[in-house]
Amino acid sequence: MSILINKNSKILVQGFTGTEGTFHATQMIEYGTQVVGGVTPGKGGTLHLDRPVFNSVADGVKQTGANVSIIFVPPAFAADAIMEAAEAGIELVVCITEGIPIQDMVKVKSYLQGKNTRLVGPNCPGVITAGECKVGIMPGFVFIKGRVGIVSKSGTLTYEAADQVAKAGLGISTAVGIGGDPIIGTTTKEAVELFMNDPETDAIVMIGEIGGGMEAEAARWIKANGNKKPVVGFIAGQTAPPGRRMGHAGAIVGGAEDTAAAKMQIMSECGIHVVSSPADIGIKMASILKK
Repeated sequence: MSILINKNSKILVQGFTGTEGTFHATQMIEYGTQVVGGVTPGKGGTLHLDRPVFNSVADGVKQTGANVSIIFVPPAFAADAIMEAAEAGIELVVCITEGIPIQDMVKVKSYLQGKNTRLVGPNCPGVITAGECKVGIMPGFVFIKGRVGIVSKSGTLTYEAADQVAKAGLGISTAVGIGGDPIIGTTTKEAVELFMNDPETDAIVMIGEIGGGMEAEAARWIKANGNKKPVVGFIAGQTAPPGRRMGHAGAIVGGAEDTAAAKMQIMSECGIHVVSSPADIGIKMASILKK
């Protein structure tokens, strides 16, 4: 079944007719994703990429039955776009937008409570179920179908991990780039839990970075639930100086458990197979699964 998306998912693109929306929607369509239309206020009733354009998400859902949206909307309007999608009943919202103000995401997080909508992102590469559906900006050709799930804070390391897994003779069930902002929709633990409950995922790659406590939370959850599937872990930022933001807005060391070394130690203690380089992810995974 994979997690979050599959070949039957119907996707609306918010910010459809903009440069980014156009480029990545084209890539998604070429991958085989069911892009059923898009939303650009004021352009409803027109066609773009041979798909209908709607003035609102509600209109798009009503006319296409869409259950997933992807957001390519400027930072100032992205929070409203997320909430509009949730209000229209979209089950999964993938927000690619980078630079959304933290106070806007606080409002979004509060708004989504009690709603039947899962948010992935913002500031993320999206979600891909290999060979079936791509909702994001990742290069589809890297993701070979298989039974290894990936959850990652980093976009580029998501692609690197998928490539390493493929070179080791394995493949990917679903990859989820959760984003590296301080406030995001789906946490590492939540993504890991989805993979642990997915019958088509045999093992998990968990990629984190300095800052925050999501990796420690996920590791402790994995241990508390009996280490049901093997997990290979990597933490980016091992040489980062304390107190300096590195790459993502959330990647700043604020406490003793925020450093790469501390996270790696916690993960190891919880039974996760920790590697010190992303180049070792595929090799380690293959050695575990091919025993």
